[in-house]
Amino acid sequence: MANIIKPLVTEKMTKVTEKQPSRYGFIVRPEANKLELKKEIEGLYNVTVMDVNTVRYAGKRSSRYTKAGLVKGQKNAFKKAIVTLKDGETIDFYSNI
Repeated sequence: MANIIKPLVTEKMTKVTEKQPSRYGFIVRPEANKLELKKEIEGLYNVTVMDVNTVRYAGKRSSRYTKAGLVKGQKNAFKKAIVTLKDGETIDFYSNI
C-alpha cells in the first residue's frame, strides 16, 4: 500500500474538479499501477472509483541568475493520477485538518 503520496490541490486541478465534479488528482509513487491506486483510494476515502488515468512528468532543468551568479538545479520527476468517481460521490480533502 502507501502508493498515494498526497492529493493534488492546485489551481489547475481545481478547475478540472469544477468542470467535472467527480474528478480528483493525486501525486503517486512512480511504480504504482492503476489497479493498486483504485483499491487504495476506495479503501481510504470510501468511494467507488470508475476510472484511473496516470501521467508521468519528467524532471526539468532550471537555472536562474542571483547575486551569487548562475544557480542551476533540477525539478523532481513525479507521477500524477487523475481519478474519476461514481456520479454523486465526492472526496473532502479538508475534513481532517
